[in-house]
Amino acid sequence: MTIAEDFIPEETIDFQPVAPSYPKAFGVTLTPGVSGVLIALLGLAGGVYLVVNLLMPTWQRHQELQASRDEKNALVAQKQLAIQQTEQVRAELAQVRQQNAQVLTLFADERTLDTLLLDLNRVVESGNAQLPQNAPRARLKRFVPINQSPEIVSDGSLGSAVNGKLKRQAVNIELEGTFEQTQAIIRNIERLQPLLIVKDYQSSLAQSGDQQAGVIQPGGPVITTSFQLEALMPASPAEAASAASNPEQQSLEGRDNT
Repeated sequence: MTIAEDFIPEETIDFQPVAPSYPKAFGVTLTPGVSGVLIALLGLAGGVYLVVNLLMPTWQRHQELQASRDEKNALVAQKQLAIQQTEQVRAELAQVRQQNAQVLTLFADERTLDTLLLDLNRVVESGNAQLPQNAPRARLKRFVPINQSPEIVSDGSLGSAVNGKLKRQAVNIELEGTFEQTQAIIRNIERLQPLLIVKDYQSSLAQSGDQQAGVIQPGGPVITTSFQLEALMPASPAEAASAASNPEQQSLEGRDNT
């Protein structure tokens, strides 16, 4: 075997490195570093685009919906409050009407005036039923209406606040009985259903034959008591309007009747 003379040892070969080839764009070589920066910039630009064109309108719409929701919730709360206040006002109105009806039951009316004499007789006789046989009996001696029909109160005798709103029927009463009987009768009159006012109360010793002779009667001496009884009743709207339009005339009538 022979060795060729043109054999060159491997150690003597000089290898030249081959430079890698990168693509170029717009005169810029797209090396890995440059490509990474460009990709990052593109990603950032895409993110900004998404934020500006997609996320921000959605966020603004979300804020608008929240504002609309809050406004509608406020309107609902106001309406609920208004409903509650309306229900409260209705309840208060119903309570006032009930109280007004209860107050009106305290006043007299035409029917109670028609039976007032019978009621007074019943009051007087109810006390006599419990007396012993020889005790003096109380009796109603006089019942005289002062006016033929109820008159509007406009003289301020019951307070200026009720002028033209109430009317009254006055009756002169005279009864006879012992002091205890008279006291019980007055107390029972106050317990009658219609609102009655006792005025001009006067009492004097009755001039009976036994008392003039000095005979001591069971239960004490008999006294005569007189007073004026006024039955009050509410005036109708027409009567109140008439009294308001003619206050001087009503006042003169009230003074004449008294």
